[in-house]
Amino acid sequence: MNIKVKDTSGAEVGDYEVKFDIIADGRGTQAVHDAVVAYTAAQRSGTACTKTVAEVAGSGRKPWRQKGTGRARAGYLRSPIWRGGGVVFGPKPRSFQKTVSKKTKRLALRKALSERFKGGDVHIVNAFEFEKPSTKGFLGVCESLGLSGTTLIVADSVNENLILSARNIPYVDVTLASTLNTYDVLKYDHLVFAQGAIEAVDNRLVGKGAEA
Repeated sequence: MNIKVKDTSGAEVGDYEVKFDIIADGRGTQAVHDAVVAYTAAQRSGTACTKTVAEVAGSGRKPWRQKGTGRARAGYLRSPIWRGGGVVFGPKPRSFQKTVSKKTKRLALRKALSERFKGGDVHIVNAFEFEKPSTKGFLGVCESLGLSGTTLIVADSVNENLILSARNIPYVDVTLASTLNTYDVLKYDHLVFAQGAIEAVDNRLVGKGAEA
């Protein structure tokens, strides 16, 4: 598949041929699901914590005698039926992490990118060159490329001027090709790759195990 390469003014400067095999059938759908579920699960902090009867402060004495008061029997104030008592089956710190194999992650990313390529949602820019941070200049680039809606900029290396230019725009995020994942590919309306970034992602997907 060939994708037009543009400069920051929106003019076409060449073509880029995608190296990895575009998935045309239904293969990879389950891999995408598994990868997204694993990613979102890993974002959960898992720090919610309640105290059990053994952990709640309080004595073990009976609040009143067993018989003769007319009230229900009570063993101790730390009981779950009392306000301030222990919590039964409450949350404890835990990890929500799910394991997904590298082969599955690679297949999921390839499937997700294939769908975005076929949908015409991927744009390639030869380079993002900003002499200094400029939100106005970055907005001009977005307008030249015809971008509307949420956008993810994928750079091939850390570009401080690019990051500073885009950080005040709420619907634009910047990431690196080395950290691009399936969730990112599916989240945004548009994906804009620097040419070096799409080459790096291509190399990831045509490596060992990419034939899945």
